[in-house]
Amino acid sequence: MSELPFAATTPVSVARVGLKARDAESLAAYYRSVVGLQELSRADGAITLGAANRPLLVIEADPSAKPDDPRSAGLFHTAFLLPSRADLGRWINHAISNKIATDGASNHLVSEALYLTDPEGNGIEIYADRLPKDWKWNGDKIAMATERLNIPSVVAEVPPGDAGWQGAPENSIVGHVHLRVGRPEDAEAWWNQEFGFDTMAKYGGQAVFLSSGGYHHHIGANAWQSSGAGRRDPSRSGLAWVEMRSDNVTSETTREDPWGTVIRTVPGKA
Repeated sequence: MSELPFAATTPVSVARVGLKARDAESLAAYYRSVVGLQELSRADGAITLGAANRPLLVIEADPSAKPDDPRSAGLFHTAFLLPSRADLGRWINHAISNKIATDGASNHLVSEALYLTDPEGNGIEIYADRLPKDWKWNGDKIAMATERLNIPSVVAEVPPGDAGWQGAPENSIVGHVHLRVGRPEDAEAWWNQEFGFDTMAKYGGQAVFLSSGGYHHHIGANAWQSSGAGRRDPSRSGLAWVEMRSDNVTSETTREDPWGTVIRTVPGKA
């Protein structure tokens, strides 16, 4: 059995993401069939999905919500981290067999990833990390890039005669969440102060990557589409909240980032 990814073993990590959906049933069906999540429970108009009984995504029904505005603050993508490169290869074969449309595929040096968009415009990343010992550093900053993904090399990790993709495997997690913000420097200051996150990398003044415990990033924040954005309109669909798990707290707390994005914190290990 695979081990829990490094991203989940740090003092603070991502636990779950909440989405507000105009059509919760259709959205849940997408995450089951495409991402491979399992439905774990339903309560009060919310559908909880996850992998091997680990809750990762909560879809909250709000049929009256206005569509998300990609130029506003909100979700850039939820990044589902698979335990191994072979798992990513299995997912790629699944995507090819089922003609799943993707938006791109990248080698980020620290990880290998594919991108897609759900039916309500929420971004998704499916990725696998390279071994932390193979990450490159420039002082206290990590080396990341966006290069072409060698898909045949990833697929070659799947053993001959393998059973193939059986849904998100045990120890799949939300490795990071990438947010749309108005000013990355304000996001950086907030996550540095509120969570004690380290700044791991910057892409000019347009994006910043932050983490706990030496991971490449638990939170990304960019202004590629949303430069100058103000507070989120709570009547729109899209990101409802991000839940962080922390070893440093003993009770649940809720706070808002500078754009009104709800960030919950819960105590306990992954």
